[in-house]
Amino acid sequence: MPPDLLRLDIVVPVLMYCALLWWVGRGLNWTAKLATAAVTLLLIICVVLVERR
Repeated sequence: MPPDLLRLDIVVPVLMYCALLWWVGRGLNWTAKLATAAVTLLLIICVVLVERR
């Protein structure tokens, strides 16, 4: 596996996002969980793209 695919600066925030989504989403219905996941993943992708420029 190339080293770019297993960078901790990408893997750790994604894992923390999953844990936070699980914690916050315990009381939400599936539609709200999916909307929250989509918005947050979009923000993560935007930040990663800006940081790589």
